[in-house]
Amino acid sequence: MILGIKLIFVSKNRLMNTDFLTQIFPTGLLEHFRITDFKELGDVRDKMMFYEIHLEENNVILGDFDTSLYESKGFTEIELQDFPIRGRAVILKIKRRRWREKLDKSKIIRNGC
Repeated sequence: MILGIKLIFVSKNRLMNTDFLTQIFPTGLLEHFRITDFKELGDVRDKMMFYEIHLEENNVILGDFDTSLYESKGFTEIELQDFPIRGRAVILKIKRRRWREKLDKSKIIRNGC
């Protein structure tokens, strides 16, 4: 964070201000997820430009779970197509954390489940 502005690397030498995305996403979403990447890409076959936004769930277990009994163990990834922005398709790549119980390693939960 530079001067209170959230920035992410778009390419090797460019930074992008992502504050505008707080106006696009539902209220509260960015309290639980952080934006790890934002790309403007093109599909050569369809000659269409689209946005690809990567979100990663914060390392915080939600709900009534005792945080001392669970540990974060990897992610599950999903890909969704969201509503277009300015006529361009939006692809969301979302990484949600998997939480494993420390004593019973076979018990795995996700936030909100």
